[in-house]
Amino acid sequence: MTDASAGPNLLGPADVRLLARRLGLRPTKTRGQNFMVDVGTIGRIVRTSGVGADDVVLEVGPGLGSLTLGLLPAVRHVVAVEVDAQLAVALPETVRERAPRFADRLTVVETDATRLTAADLGGWQPTALVANLPYNVAVPVLVQVFSQLPSLGRALVLVQAEVADRLAAPPGSRTYGVPSVKAAWFADVRKAGAVNRGAFWPRPNVDSELVRLTRRDPPSTSAAREQVFAVVDAAFAQRRKTLRAALAGWAGGAAAAERVLVAAGIDPRARGETLDVAAFARLAERAGTDAPYDSRS
Repeated sequence: MTDASAGPNLLGPADVRLLARRLGLRPTKTRGQNFMVDVGTIGRIVRTSGVGADDVVLEVGPGLGSLTLGLLPAVRHVVAVEVDAQLAVALPETVRERAPRFADRLTVVETDATRLTAADLGGWQPTALVANLPYNVAVPVLVQVFSQLPSLGRALVLVQAEVADRLAAPPGSRTYGVPSVKAAWFADVRKAGAVNRGAFWPRPNVDSELVRLTRRDPPSTSAAREQVFAVVDAAFAQRRKTLRAALAGWAGGAAAAERVLVAAGIDPRARGETLDVAAFARLAERAGTDAPYDSRS
């Protein structure tokens, strides 16, 4: 049982800077290291995520441990995936210092989350993802964890506002594209509120938003997910082109693309941004097993 009343000593702005100095850490843009320093925002994220005493939470990119410390009292266990070796080593020590009662609820896995598999997690089966994701890996991470971890039922992620717009965009909207369709394959996606720039150190030059994903079954299709995603990638590689032209390389020519589109009940003159994930699945299915696809999608 959890005891949220005996909470940990959360990290405020001065604490985060002190920890960074102790580690000789200078946040880098390449890894999107903007650490959370606002305890009110941390509490809000934990509440909004809806996680509870039965949940095993996957946290990607825990950094210095700001959100980790907020999650530990509320859940059964936190599996924190950190690619930075120095941060992976430091996190358990921070938790022991600031939340000793909850230290046994933490497992740290040092690996790249875009390559994460269930075998990396030491037998833990996460039920929820709660994370502050760097914008440049947000979509690959979401695809990886939802495809590799069938136990994962929901997620609440903090991402750059532009990424949030793309993840939650409906078909036909200006921001609808590859992230929108790939996220929709796995989950119902909704935005869950903005987060002030002042909640981070260093302060970012972009706005951030929370996105909630609730797993659902993918469209009913005989096509593999990788085949569907290959169609999606091709359709949006040249957004201004009709699907007949955009899918020519994927299908083996414009005429072949048109045949597949017509067979799937889609106007060859349409553009990718008008199709929902089920339509892309029909396209991949109609193309059959001869359609090329990238198994890394």
